[in-house]
Amino acid sequence: MLKKTLLLSAIAATCCVNAGGQNYPKLGTDPIDEVINAMTLDEKLDMVIGAAGIDTDEKATIGNSSELVPGAAGQTNAIPRLGIPAIIMADGPAGVRIDPTREGTDKTFYCTHFPVATVVSSTWNTELAGQIGQAMGDETSHYGIDVLLAPATNIMRNPLNGRNYEYYSEDPLLAGKISVAVVNGIQSNGVGTSLKHFALNNQETNRTSNNVVGSPRTFREIYLKPFEIVVKETQPWTVMTSYNRINGTMASERADLVTEILRHEWGFNGMVVSDWFGGQYATAQMEAGNDLIMPGKTAQREELKRSIVNGHISMEIIDRNIRHILEFIMRTPTFKGHKADNNPDLKAHALITRNAATEGMVLLKNDGGALPLAGGTRKVAVFGRTSYDFIAGGTGSGNVNHAYVVSLTEGLGNAGLRIDRKVQKAYLDYIPKAKAALDKGKKERDRFLPEKLIDEMELPQDMLDKAAKGNDMAIITIGKTSGESMERNVSDNFNLTPAELKMVEGVCGAFHKAGKKVVVILNVCGPVETETWTSMPDAILCVWLPGQEGGNSVADVLTGKECPSGRLPMTWVKRYADVCNKADFPMPDEISEDLINKALAAFKDKRTEGTVRNFDYTEYNEGVYVGYRYYTTKGVSVAYPFGYGLSYTTFEQGRPEVSVNADGDITVRTTVKNTGGMAGKDVVQVYVSAPGKDMDKPARELKGFAKTRKLAPGETQTVEIKIPYVSLASFNEKDSQWQVESGEYKVMVASDAADMAPMTVTVSEKGRVTERVRPCLLKEMK
Repeated sequence: MLKKTLLLSAIAATCCVNAGGQNYPKLGTDPIDEVINAMTLDEKLDMVIGAAGIDTDEKATIGNSSELVPGAAGQTNAIPRLGIPAIIMADGPAGVRIDPTREGTDKTFYCTHFPVATVVSSTWNTELAGQIGQAMGDETSHYGIDVLLAPATNIMRNPLNGRNYEYYSEDPLLAGKISVAVVNGIQSNGVGTSLKHFALNNQETNRTSNNVVGSPRTFREIYLKPFEIVVKETQPWTVMTSYNRINGTMASERADLVTEILRHEWGFNGMVVSDWFGGQYATAQMEAGNDLIMPGKTAQREELKRSIVNGHISMEIIDRNIRHILEFIMRTPTFKGHKADNNPDLKAHALITRNAATEGMVLLKNDGGALPLAGGTRKVAVFGRTSYDFIAGGTGSGNVNHAYVVSLTEGLGNAGLRIDRKVQKAYLDYIPKAKAALDKGKKERDRFLPEKLIDEMELPQDMLDKAAKGNDMAIITIGKTSGESMERNVSDNFNLTPAELKMVEGVCGAFHKAGKKVVVILNVCGPVETETWTSMPDAILCVWLPGQEGGNSVADVLTGKECPSGRLPMTWVKRYADVCNKADFPMPDEISEDLINKALAAFKDKRTEGTVRNFDYTEYNEGVYVGYRYYTTKGVSVAYPFGYGLSYTTFEQGRPEVSVNADGDITVRTTVKNTGGMAGKDVVQVYVSAPGKDMDKPARELKGFAKTRKLAPGETQTVEIKIPYVSLASFNEKDSQWQVESGEYKVMVASDAADMAPMTVTVSEKGRVTERVRPCLLKEMK
């Protein structure tokens, strides 16, 4: 009772501070403690609950709850008397997402649609990733945004995840290092990033309440590792907690995740913000160290106020979180008086996105030198609806309101190629009618859900025969897209549809009969099944979702203006049945309407836990054997392995020189020579095989990589890759510690994760414990 009386007295005192118009302390001028002490209870609630929660929940919509910048994801509350401005946050994994139009002006506010994260990671080029981030941050600054809600560095656990295009890799090192470069690039403009979604947000099905069940070792070695790399190497301004539960408790309500691991172990010094409407109890989020709840709901504000008044949460915790928020605010451009000019250099950024997309394209097949296009190739027949309606990116928060998208046919035309007009006219007549028929009678689609694509057009045999006779070659585009809130279907998204297979078979048959070559372009959101049709075309180029300049970027590679140098950031299996965790991931083809409705209700209501496997809970039974770690260890044959990619030229890598210093750090030096006839870039991949005596270990793990500069024919570059000793450590759950085992380590310079004859050097390491930590992420934490 005494504690409650003292708390109420403190609240009353803060409500009376500086009453009567005295001089109030000001943020940035006076100590933060004085500013916090001067706040009333309502003002403190203003600080920890987003601006959408002041008056009515109706103001808050996912991804659009900012009044200062229309279309921005959200903003904080201002307290003018204390010198605290409202801070603006915008979605941004592929570029700034705001509304292109505003009331009272004819000016448009377009942003550059950059290549999606999968394209960026496929470059294996951290320098290029930094340049993309720098351009993103520049637009963020010009449009008056303080924080870009990006990058998203969750692991691609399963190829069906609807949001994989926003993520970087199935491998934590590649995902982490590319994310570091993006964060540094964005924040070099004096704006912030929000590293997301922390953590274990690896499926979209029932994402707001699904319970991820797994072991601390699995979580720490695979799913937390890219976040750890980014936090330790670059300090993002903010980290966004994820929707899901982790071993029974909401991620944003786990103090062991948000405070113990993120702040105490990794040394994070920024602000922690919830995902929009994430979490279950505001009080638990505050206690866990989730500083700011976005976009804010009246109910959350009321709950927190009751908890404070009734003594269920200490004011010290609220003040701690407010301190983190105020320290963050003081770093922002808005606080420093920056004024938006709304005039970024979109032309310059269009060139950056065009060049970046070319480097992230992966050449999967190139029989008989089908690519680049031969010098005599002038007329091409272009098939596939997506050739004329190119897909720049995914939907939801990863979308961008861009001014245009260059289609493949436009890009080919810009490159000087002539498009078969009869084939083109057939598609241009078909596409709008098919879209109208698809939309007829449909309810308005949630903009966060993936767009449903029209079926492929029937191709009469006489059209194919005439096209084969009158053109130099054929190009087919296969398009697949995905978005938030649901996974990709196996039947028509991971697999090609019957109509798509028929198109590939028909075009290849007609053109090969005429002695002409066929190239397939994969304008896709993730891996697709290729085993049933890969033998048909002469070449396959995976271009992913390459941004608004996509058609020009693809044409640059097809014509040989640019040499492909992308490598796969994930494994492509032969069939979905080969996926390592297929039994422990939602199957969208089997999810009923009732379950979908349940998920929507849970999202809007109390998020009750259920017992439906892979819906209410998902078990990570594969442990650390994610992606190539599984396929290489178990000897499973795949269509295209992690790290795979062809080139128009050839490279020769020299015998690696491997040394170990007194601290156990490994240095790998090797030479790369362009032995072909075209300038290009190569990727050096270094994998390490541990002794595997102390605990079970994968056959090999990526421990370092580097991309060369563009090497002219005959040119050589020496590449040096450092592997820190601590990166060899595995997590011992029993003793809650990171440890390196003693023994012989195989250091392998390989062409990809499945390379059966890598250049290998064996080194000896002494084992020791590298870090002891408190037990975290155990089951049923309350």
